[in-house]
Amino acid sequence: MNDLVQLVTRAEQLIGRLEQLLPRPAEAPDWAAAPAFLWRRRNGHAHLVPVTRPHGIRLKDLRDIDDQKERIDLNTRQFLAGRRANNVLLTGARGTGKSSLVKALLNAYAGKGLRLIEVDRDDLMDLPDIIELVQGRPERFILFCDDLSFEDAEPAYKALKSVLDGSVAAVPDNVLIYATSNRRHLMPEYHDENLQAKHVDGEIHPGEAVEEKISLSERFGLWVSFYPFSQDEYLEIVAYWLKSFGLERKAIEAARQEALQWALMRGSRSGRVAWQFARDWAGRFETGNAR
Repeated sequence: MNDLVQLVTRAEQLIGRLEQLLPRPAEAPDWAAAPAFLWRRRNGHAHLVPVTRPHGIRLKDLRDIDDQKERIDLNTRQFLAGRRANNVLLTGARGTGKSSLVKALLNAYAGKGLRLIEVDRDDLMDLPDIIELVQGRPERFILFCDDLSFEDAEPAYKALKSVLDGSVAAVPDNVLIYATSNRRHLMPEYHDENLQAKHVDGEIHPGEAVEEKISLSERFGLWVSFYPFSQDEYLEIVAYWLKSFGLERKAIEAARQEALQWALMRGSRSGRVAWQFARDWAGRFETGNAR
């Protein structure tokens, strides 16, 4: 009898361990804990992690992208007001403010009910689960996919495509998807794919491979492109950040040549590079090491 009891006990313990390994539905977090959340999947279990200290970038900190900022800001305000709005794809040069703009929108409108959920590319298969968690909530949610790109035949590609505009189930009105990418069509493009194009009555018809790659980006209602900065724009951003770090005009002017050399070494004149230089220069200025 004792052997049977021990056997049952061990079986129950084994079942309990197996249950811990089985995937289970994500539980809703404390929505009041933070304005932003990270979707994380570990050991088969998914959950939302609150971001109690989101990035403090502000809309006015983003320089020389006024047109892009205006278009996305307007779309976001329409969304917050309960009006029609589009999913947004932000593409273009690295370091030009794509992801910073999305973070700045959260800081601007968190008090009006905007919430941000950042989802890694590898977790895009979980989008339906995330949408189910937020459906019916009074807040307005942006599902944010940063630095998005895919290789051929990735399942996450089809998952995102389905959620954007290919599923029988409609996405609730309190959810939009904002994604950033350095690629306009989110997937690598090869020379031989262009050879598949056909000429019909003087018109060019892309091949099936090209059509497939274009089809995902076309499901975003709003495309916004970002471009590399000119030298003057780069220096203007450097000056803005140096001033925000407390440097006087004379010290800012003295940093001009160093800023250009910094960009040359980095191989880029971007907003990110300008901000990084300004932090370095301001730090050296405080310690008396700036030349």
